[in-house]
Amino acid sequence: MHQQIFNGEPCINNKAFSSLIHDVLVAPTVMVVSKLSTKPKIRKSTEEYIAFLGTYTPRECGIATFTKDLIASIDLLGEFAPARVISVNEKDTIYYYESRVKRQIRQDVEEDYVQAANYVDSSRINVLNLQHEFGIYGGEWGEYIISFLKNVHKPVVTTLHTVQPDLEPKGQSVLKEIISYSNVVVVMAKAAKNILLEYNIPSSKINVVQHGCPDIPFVNSESVKPSLGLKGKTILSTFGLINRGKGIEYVIQALPSLVKKHPEILYLIIGETHPEVRKNEGETYRMNLTSLIEQLGLKNHVRFHNRFLTKRELIKYLQATDVYVTPYIGPNQISSGTLVYALGAGKATVSTPYLHAKEVLSQGRGLFCEFKNPASIAKEVKKLLENDKLRRNMEKKAYKYSRSFTWPKVAQKYKDILKQAIHG
Repeated sequence: MHQQIFNGEPCINNKAFSSLIHDVLVAPTVMVVSKLSTKPKIRKSTEEYIAFLGTYTPRECGIATFTKDLIASIDLLGEFAPARVISVNEKDTIYYYESRVKRQIRQDVEEDYVQAANYVDSSRINVLNLQHEFGIYGGEWGEYIISFLKNVHKPVVTTLHTVQPDLEPKGQSVLKEIISYSNVVVVMAKAAKNILLEYNIPSSKINVVQHGCPDIPFVNSESVKPSLGLKGKTILSTFGLINRGKGIEYVIQALPSLVKKHPEILYLIIGETHPEVRKNEGETYRMNLTSLIEQLGLKNHVRFHNRFLTKRELIKYLQATDVYVTPYIGPNQISSGTLVYALGAGKATVSTPYLHAKEVLSQGRGLFCEFKNPASIAKEVKKLLENDKLRRNMEKKAYKYSRSFTWPKVAQKYKDILKQAIHG
């Protein structure tokens, strides 16, 4: 569901689990600014073929963007033939996909999953990477994907974008069956692996590979601001597809106490409303935020970017940010693409202590505020604004930490996992 990015928001489940939302940036193009060569290596004569099943751009979905970024980075390695895609479409939608999309599945038509499995088996595909989040597949708890897995006879590597410690029995059953048909599973946090271990999934079957981020240079925010018309401003930002799970209202409520001492503060809310939210309630949430801004007299201190941004534009705004804020309200969120991007840009971050944030912002890489608590958000942001040494040290720690999961590094890890699945 994401024609924008990050490399994150899984597509929302019909059950509307806000805690199952792991967010996204906002752009379909892939910008990998890397020290590695951007030219694909010459492939060997004995090519191996890989395919990916899940959502794909231009569908507006974090998993779609994640998959596009991952494929682009793997293709650059030149270890496989160009990757193929089997896309999953929601009801009554038509997408104009690029040529690598070889097959389309209608989300709520179970027979399409069987036909897709037959296609894989009759093709030259050697291994398939399934991108999983409950809400993007049809049936109760997305169980139609099991019809695909039961009928495919090629190795399957499953990437689990949402893993929760408190799944309902039916959800647990579907998850365990998916894993049983998978040769290997990939999760994006150690906390996710621990949850799977509690579900009695063998440790040997679980790989932890962090969500990827662009390999971009570390720059001082002041050097970027003038080109965006932000010179002289102290920039706070939050980005991704907008929905109630973001907790943006709590940052807005934190601003009055901050702007009294720092009148130059500007809070950027970057991203469109999540398409599934827009279908169900229109722009109600954004309108509520706008009303709150007016009530608090913050019109000069909050700015929405409710439009399509290229990844290059998005990264530029992130580089101009002084403090990145992820005030998400779901404690069980296991992966946040936007948080990973903030780390990749070397940003000082204030976050609520959801599972993914607790893991990646430990050891001084971020500060934690309480859930749904504007005063707590204000307190932690204030620490960073009034202590340059603390903020600079945090930025350096975040950037250094992110070097291990730039997209080229993540692609290498996936390449090894896919090769192992092929050769057993």
